[in-house]
Parts: sequence; structure tokens; C-alpha cells
Amino acid sequence: MTSASPDAAQAAPATLPAPPQQLIVRRVVVTAGDRHHGGAWKVAYADFVTAMMAFFLLLWLLGATDENKRKGLADYFTPTLVKTREQSAGSNGLLGGSSRIDADAHPYAARQTGTRALTVPMNARGGPGEGGNDAERAARRTAMAAAIRARLATRLQARPDLRGLLKQVRVVATPEGVRIDLVDDADFSMFTLGTARMVPRAEALTRELAEVVRGGTAPMVVRGHTDALPWRTNAGANNWTLSAGRAEATRAALVRGGVAGARFRRIEGVAATEPLVPAAPADPRNRRMSVLLLD
Repeated sequence: MTSASPDAAQAAPATLPAPPQQLIVRRVVVTAGDRHHGGAWKVAYADFVTAMMAFFLLLWLLGATDENKRKGLADYFTPTLVKTREQSAGSNGLLGGSSRIDADAHPYAARQTGTRALTVPMNARGGPGEGGNDAERAARRTAMAAAIRARLATRLQARPDLRGLLKQVRVVATPEGVRIDLVDDADFSMFTLGTARMVPRAEALTRELAEVVRGGTAPMVVRGHTDALPWRTNAGANNWTLSAGRAEATRAALVRGGVAGARFRRIEGVAATEPLVPAAPADPRNRRMSVLLLD
């Protein structure tokens, strides 16, 4: 029996285990459709084609019609524009209407025929002939108020019976013009209590005021004020009717003093709504007559 030699046993190779297999996992996401082949682009393309068709139709209409036909087409699609242009010259509606130099917007038969537009710089100011700017108008009102105050003071100082009433007169410049206030106090009242009957001294004071202002041409507003003292129940009158009646009595006194009746624009009675002394509504100084010379 033959035995293997030790050298042969050492030469035989050892058996190695097989390597493990690599596991590959593939994930597949299935969508409802392919974004590159959907239908959204068709809608966008249809809108584009429609817009282009409308654009080329507009170009054709502009080229195939004259000015009168184009105006008729525009009026058809905006029917309210016809009425606006027939009844206005640029003044109807908030920021609406046509320009005053637009021939088609002028409301009279003799339409404007100018073709040049008028451009006014944003920082332009009117000159003396156009009323001037705000500073010039304020200075003119202040000078006018000072002149009226001086002339009235001269006339009252010349009359001993009216000299003490100079303190009842206030002349101030306002954004509307020059206002002359004839103010009551604890020692003087222009009217009999609770009535529109002017007392003789107040009548004389009003006539002196008329002598000062009757030479001008400024429109006038007469406004009556009362204090806040309440009337008794069922008196048949109130501060509203009283202030309006006193305003009319003052207007009549000014007319008797020589002021032209055509100069009066408004006669107002505001009761106690505009007090001269707001902290004391019952103060007699709240009773006053205001004569406003409009600028």
C-alpha cells in the first residue's frame, strides 16, 4: 500500500469560499402622463394665435378705414363717450372728460379749431394777471385787511358816539378773502335780545362799514352767529332762524348804506356752530356778524 509523500500534501491548493452576490434594487416611478407631451401648451398656443388674429384684424381695420369710420367704431365700443363729449369740455367725472382745447369736446356750435397742444410746466406759477401764487394772494389779502381796518378806524374815531365801538370790530385775512367781524360783548349787543332788530348804534356802525366797502367790487357773504344759550321750549324760533334773520338784517343795513345789492352772494345763519370762544359756548363774544369780502 503506497502512502502519499509529505511534499505532495503540501503542494495541493486549499479550497476558498465563493464571494457573496451583489444585490441591485431598481425603483421605477410611474407617472400619470409625460410632461413633455401633455396638453397645456395647446391652450397657451391657442391664446397666442387668438391674440395675433385680433392684432392683425386691428391693423387691417386701421388701414382700410378713414378717420371718421375709426371714430365711429370707437364710439360704438364706448357709447358713453359720445354723451360725455357732447355735454362737457373736459370737466365731467373724476379726472375724466376731454381737454378744453379738444375741438370735439367743446359744447358750443363754434368749435375750436386749434391743433397745437398747450403744455404747462408743473412748477409754473400764475402772474399778477392770472391771480398770482398763494404767497402773493395772501399778501394782497393782508394788505387789503389792513387798509379796511385803518379806514374804518378813522371814520369811527371821527364820531364820538361810535368811537367806543372800534373794539367790537375785527378785520382778518382768510383763505377766502377778508372777513370783517362785528362782535358783541357783555356791554354791547348789535340786536335786541332774542330778535333780529338791530339797535341804533349797531345800525350806525354798519353804515360806517358800508361807507368803507361800497366802493369795491368784491362779492360779499354775510354770516350770522349766535351763542349757545338754549331757547325755551315751544318758543317758535331757535338759534338757526335767529342767526339767519340777523344776517339778513345786516345785509339790508349794508344796502341802505350804499353797498350794491348785486354784490351779495350768500346770506348764512350758522347758529352756534362756529364759536369765536370755543371754550365758552355761552360767551357773548360768540354773537357776531361776519361780512366776508371774497377774493
